Amino acid sequence: MLTLHFKSGFLKHQIASIRMKINRNTGLVLEGGGMRGVFTSGVLDAFMRNDLWFRYVVAVSAGACNGMSYISRQIRRARLSNIDLLAKYKYIGLRHLVTQGSIFDQKLLYDDFPNKLLPFDWDAYADNPAEFEMVTTNCRTGQACYLSEKHDKQRALDIVKASSSLPFVSKIVEVDGEPMLDGGIVDSIPLMRAIEKGHELNVVVATRNRGYRSSEQDHKTPPFIYKNYPRLRVALSHRCEVYNQQLQMIEQMEDEGKIVCIRPERPLEVDRMEKDVEKLERLYEEGLALGERFCREHLASD
Repeated sequence: MLTLHFKSGFLKHQIASIRMKINRNTGLVLEGGGMRGVFTSGVLDAFMRNDLWFRYVVAVSAGACNGMSYISRQIRRARLSNIDLLAKYKYIGLRHLVTQGSIFDQKLLYDDFPNKLLPFDWDAYADNPAEFEMVTTNCRTGQACYLSEKHDKQRALDIVKASSSLPFVSKIVEVDGEPMLDGGIVDSIPLMRAIEKGHELNVVVATRNRGYRSSEQDHKTPPFIYKNYPRLRVALSHRCEVYNQQLQMIEQMEDEGKIVCIRPERPLEVDRMEKDVEKLERLYEEGLALGERFCREHLASD
């Protein structure tokens, strides 16, 4: 027996899987992946349609962007941002790298969208009792930071922007006076953070199919890149190795029944900076369908 927080109140549900039972202390872990995050948008829209609200969410990069709309309980907001408005505003491109220092139009994404074009519900976000952590990488220490903010709007935007600022193609973002970049540099799937916080059972939303491993080779980052941040260079030089280790850990824990992982069922045709709206739409719909299937299989009225 358990109680999860639903927007209609506290309702009792029996949630079971073949190998594990999900309870009110179960965490939700959201991977990043740039535009692959449209998959997560679909999964979270399904959760919201079924009134499924986790009490602890930890998210990185694109997962942090999606997680904010989940915590503010704005169904389809992330989809509109990631697909509909991408087609309209074309906010990915080299011209933004030249004019703003980022391959994404950060002014549009972190100012115009939340404040004007796609208003973010700050009141609902602040009122949600769930704990929501976003992962950044501290450029000075080369370590992951797990940051929360419910009340200071600008700090919350700075955190999510930092969490999503890809190395080499984005400016460093200052948060609390510290230089920050994409949390995925050191913790692409922050499952261990959820466990350390006391959530032994977790639902992981991943953005790669099972069995995927990065084929990229790690290389030592030249000293003229991020010359003031030697520990960041070290972290960047081990990024693929660490990510593949995390993927292995996810599969092992899934096989042991310690987590439930929702992930694409096929190898992806969407890359990190995908602009093809039709491909993005298909991936969103797959996430939505798998999220709905998860709710049908794991949410049963008492």
